[in-house]
Amino acid sequence: MTSQPAYLFCDQQLVVNDHFELPTLEATQNELFLDHIANQVIVRNISQATDIPDGFHLVPIRELIMRWSKTEFEQASRAKQLLEWRNNHRYCSRCGSATQPHDTQLAMVCQSCHYYQYPRVQPCIITIIRRGDEILLAKSVHAKNDMYGLIAGFVEVGETLEHAVARETLEEIGIRLKNIQYLSSQPWPFPSNLMIAFSAEYESGELNLQEDEIADAGFFAIDALPVIPIQGSIAHQMIMDTITKIQSES
Repeated sequence: MTSQPAYLFCDQQLVVNDHFELPTLEATQNELFLDHIANQVIVRNISQATDIPDGFHLVPIRELIMRWSKTEFEQASRAKQLLEWRNNHRYCSRCGSATQPHDTQLAMVCQSCHYYQYPRVQPCIITIIRRGDEILLAKSVHAKNDMYGLIAGFVEVGETLEHAVARETLEEIGIRLKNIQYLSSQPWPFPSNLMIAFSAEYESGELNLQEDEIADAGFFAIDALPVIPIQGSIAHQMIMDTITKIQSES
């Protein structure tokens, strides 16, 4: 049996070598693959006690965002999300019976009632807000450092993406927006999200922080920004693109 590249995940870490390359392994029975039709690139969970191939070590997935190309990170994101999906759907959500992977579809199939459970993503909005030449940045109460990011949150049942942008902003920092525009998106495997980026402009209101979510927030001049999200994240790209746009307008 030929060896194949393998994503070996241990919680939010991945096994790579010093050049951030994947190890190669032989596939086992009922293996999960990144491409389940062509059986290419193995995807596995490992534990802290698992023996790691010589020359390889565990690296936080977030660090790889800065090391890998967009395509490489998106492939790793897909692998992580497929792994989470399979691990979380070993039993049927309808009747509780055991499930098995489908041979030709990405589906976990109930062996009793034949219910199909497909991979799902959680849509999240993330918004860069301008007030003139200033950018709104906020620090989460859950942040373990001094990083300030953008307003973000999950889309609720029955609302549009634009409604989610307006609602999350009003809930978290108490201001109203105008000119809400879609920008781009990025898969985000923490654990299985799709970050959907928007830009918007300040319309009205005073900053009123949701204390259980936001520790601090403010409008910052582009030459006096606090610590911002890491390169490779969609938030970093949104901030840098907005800085460039503001500079071009000056």
